[in-house]
Amino acid sequence: MEKNKVIRSAFKVGSFTLLSRMLGLIRDTVTAAAFGTSSAMSDFVVAFRIPNMFRALFGEGALSSAFVPVFMETRRKEGEAAAWSVARKVISLLGLVLTVLVVIGMLLATALLRYPNLVEHAPMVLPLARIMLPYMIFICLAALSQAILNSYHRFSLPAFTPSLLNITWIFFVLVVCPRLGATMNERIFGVALGVFFAGLVQLGAQIPSMLKLGYKPGFELDAKDPRVLRFLGLMAPTALGQSVSQINVMINGIVARWATPWAPAALFYAERLLYFPQGILATALSTVLLPVFSGHAAQGAHDQIKGTLNHALRTLLFVMAPASIGLLALAQPITQLVFGWGHFDRISVNHTSLVLQFYAPGLLVFGLGKVFVPAFYALQNTRTPFVIGLFSVLLNLTLNVIFTLTWPRELKAASLALAAVISEGFNGITLGWLLHYRLGSPGWKEIISSAVRAVIAAVIMGAFAVGCHSILFRIGTSLHLLPKLNQVVSVLVSIGAGMVVYVLCAVLLRCPELRNVWQALRTPRRPKATQVQPPD
Repeated sequence: MEKNKVIRSAFKVGSFTLLSRMLGLIRDTVTAAAFGTSSAMSDFVVAFRIPNMFRALFGEGALSSAFVPVFMETRRKEGEAAAWSVARKVISLLGLVLTVLVVIGMLLATALLRYPNLVEHAPMVLPLARIMLPYMIFICLAALSQAILNSYHRFSLPAFTPSLLNITWIFFVLVVCPRLGATMNERIFGVALGVFFAGLVQLGAQIPSMLKLGYKPGFELDAKDPRVLRFLGLMAPTALGQSVSQINVMINGIVARWATPWAPAALFYAERLLYFPQGILATALSTVLLPVFSGHAAQGAHDQIKGTLNHALRTLLFVMAPASIGLLALAQPITQLVFGWGHFDRISVNHTSLVLQFYAPGLLVFGLGKVFVPAFYALQNTRTPFVIGLFSVLLNLTLNVIFTLTWPRELKAASLALAAVISEGFNGITLGWLLHYRLGSPGWKEIISSAVRAVIAAVIMGAFAVGCHSILFRIGTSLHLLPKLNQVVSVLVSIGAGMVVYVLCAVLLRCPELRNVWQALRTPRRPKATQVQPPD
C-alpha cells in the first residue's frame, strides 16, 4: 500500500508538473516565435542560467534535501514550535546570504560592463543577468517554503508553483516585450523583467499555506544553533550532489555561446522538450521519495528503502523508455510543431531537433540521480553524492572542451548534449553501485529485466510512430491541409498510436510495471478510520 502511495503521490505531483510543463511549452513557443535562435536569445539563455544555477545549488536541490530531514527530526523529537523556530532561523540566514550575493553580483556585472572588450562576444549577458539576479533570492526562499510544505505531505501547491513562472513569462513576452522597442536586442529585456516578477509571485504563493501550518514570520538569526549548523553541514555538499544537472547545463551554455551564437538557444529549446516528460515522474519522484526515505531511515528499515528503490526505478524506466525513444524518433516533427512559428525558421528547427536527438537517450539516465540521491540524503550521507557529482561535472567539462575542439561547427551544440548524457549516466550509475554497496541489492536483476522489456517495447513503438507520421503527413499534404494543421494531426495521432502500441507490447512482454502504474493511478477507496490517509 505504501509503495502505491509513493507512486500515487508522485503522479499527483507529476500532474501539476505536467501542467507546468504544458504552460512551459506554450511559454517557449511564444518565446521562440519572438526571438528564434538569435544571438539575443542566446545571451538571455546564458544570463538566465546564472540565477537558475544558484536556484539549483541553494534552492530546490540542496535546501529541500538538507532541510527536510532536519526539520522532520526536530518536529518528531522537539515539537512543532522548535521546528518552526529552526525554519525561521534558516529563512533569515538564507535571505541574508542571498541578498549579499546578489548585491555583489550586480556590482560585479556593472564593473565588468565598463570594459567593452570583455563582453563584446556576448554583449547583453551581463545587463540581462543584472536584472535577473534578484530572482534567485525569491526562488530560493520559495523553494525552502516548498520543502517545508512537502515535509507536511503538502505536495500540490509546491508542484503548481512553477506554473506561475510560466504564466508570468508568457504575459511579459506577449504584452511587455513588444512595447520595449523594435529590435530583438531591445525586446529581450522584457523577458528578463518577467523572470524578476515571477520570482516575487512564486514566493508570495507559498506564504498563506505556511501561515496556516503554523509559521510565524520574523527575523531570527542564530547561525550557532546546532540544528542550523547541521543543516548547513548537510547543505554544503548537497548543493553539488543534488544539482549536477543544472551545473552541467550552466557549463554547457557558456561553452556553447563561445562555440557558436545560436548554440545556447538551440540547447535551451531542446532541453524544454526533454524536461517535459522528465518532469512528469522523475522530478516528482525526487520530491516524494525524500520524506519517504527519511522516515524509513529514521526507523532503520533498510529493506523498505531497497523495496521502494526497486519499485521507483522500475516505474521510472518504464515511463522514460517510451519518452526517450519517442523524442529520438520524432525529434524534427515535434520541434517543428511546437516551436516552428515566427522567427523560429527551418534552420532553427534543424539545429534544435539535432540537439534533441542527442539529448533524448539521456531520459533513461537523467532520472537515476533523482531516485538515488534522496536515498543517500535520507541516510544522512551527503558526501558521496557530492564527490560523484564533482567528478560528473569535471567529466562534462572535459568532454565539452574535447567535443567543441574536434566536432564540426554544425554539430557542436549536439556534442554538448552528448557530453551531458554521458556525464549524467556516469553520475547515476555510480550512485546506484555505491548505494548497492551500502544497503545491498535493491533487486538489480528484476530492475534490468524490466528495463530491457521496456526498451524493446519502446523501440517497436518508435518504429511504428515514425511510419505512422510519414503516412499521415503525406495524406495531409495530398488533402491540402494547412501546414500547421497537418503537423498537429500527424504528430499527435502518431504519438497517440505509439502509446497504444507501447501498452500492447508491454502486455505481450508481461511488464508488471504496467499493472503497478495502473493500480497507483486508480482512485483509491475511501480508507477506514484505522488506515493512514495518503499524502496530499
